[in-house]
Amino acid sequence: MRFDAKAAKQLKPGTHITFEAFPGLRLEATASRRSWTYRFKSPVDGRMRQQKLGEWPATSYAAAIADWQEIRTRRDSGEDPVLTRKASNQPVIAATPESYTVRKLCEDFLTGHIERYRDSLGAAQSRRRIMAKIAPIAGLAAASVTRKQAFDLLDGERQAPRNAAILRSELGAAWDYALDAGRIPEETPNWWRQVMRGKLRSVGRKRGGKVENVKRVLSEDELATLIPWLSKLSETISDVLTMYLWTGLRGGEIVVMEGKEMSKESDGLWWTIPKAKTKNKNRASATDHRVPLAGRAEKIVQRRLGLYGKGYLFPTADSRHIPQKSVQAVVWAHQPYSLKPSQTLRPQLPVSHWAPHDLRRTSRTMLAALGCPHEVAEAVLGHVLPGVAGVYNRHRYDKEKREWLTQLAIHLEHITGNSAGKDKK
Repeated sequence: MRFDAKAAKQLKPGTHITFEAFPGLRLEATASRRSWTYRFKSPVDGRMRQQKLGEWPATSYAAAIADWQEIRTRRDSGEDPVLTRKASNQPVIAATPESYTVRKLCEDFLTGHIERYRDSLGAAQSRRRIMAKIAPIAGLAAASVTRKQAFDLLDGERQAPRNAAILRSELGAAWDYALDAGRIPEETPNWWRQVMRGKLRSVGRKRGGKVENVKRVLSEDELATLIPWLSKLSETISDVLTMYLWTGLRGGEIVVMEGKEMSKESDGLWWTIPKAKTKNKNRASATDHRVPLAGRAEKIVQRRLGLYGKGYLFPTADSRHIPQKSVQAVVWAHQPYSLKPSQTLRPQLPVSHWAPHDLRRTSRTMLAALGCPHEVAEAVLGHVLPGVAGVYNRHRYDKEKREWLTQLAIHLEHITGNSAGKDKK
């Protein structure tokens, strides 16, 4: 909205103006001044906070928006700017082993390492996970945590072994960080590295009353049934699942596809995935991942380019792009075993017991069955070759990737009885 200086001057004491485009930003009036403030919910403890940004007119509307954006970004990353300011204003007191708590140790690890080297989303997730899970021991002296206390904390998370393993790893790294920084005595044992080692393993997901831990590869008969059925889902979900099969890519890469990453070249349409968007973003030997688009993958991208241009090609009503978890949730919701007894409110998948990532695994297996060389198939999937081969073999296999993804597209159409390669949508 436009800023109305006249309305600002006429504000009565105790009233304020809000700005719909900038949630939490306010111009508040007292008897003697007009102050810009930002009200927000703390990501640390869930309480409401208020941060003063300056006084109007000395601080302009544009300057207030810039300050609002800076503080909001910090809040979205998991920081409470108000608590940070208060902490910086407190006199520095040398920490002793008795006063250096688990909460302080984890806070130092998060701000000194996690939030410095991880992307904002990953850092925020780590902050939420760590600060929530350490609650039972947060007030204890970090150096006094016993083996039993560490065991009990992790054992309490055993029902979600994968998450418990991540927590164990993060707390182990946090104690290492504190030891390296000299914030706890050198003789302090890092119990997180020792307790429950090798014991936090997933036994599989419960499906249809049975616990399964199977990495699925769909058969050609299953694909012949499933692929035509995907049109019963929303167009976005159907397109994403189709892209899994026709490209062999990770779901996390597909959902953040942007039109600006596409290029028309002499042999067809190419998608260049920036290294920062790939799983290998922290590996020195990794590069941008070039993906030739063939068959239905090319048709989907061409159609969505016409709709969304250079922006995200899989947007939703409330997000710039559909979250990968939403795709997984939709697939789960249409599995026959996800329905409660007598519930038939949504169509059921004709092929059950699979997840979206199984489609990527299916594509890789199918490439091998077609005769695709191992190195080419791994390049298609965006894997970095291990060991010495990854160091010395820097060939990017563009020509070979185009050849084999085209072969894969033809084979998938043959499976569905659509050998002419026509898009059924």
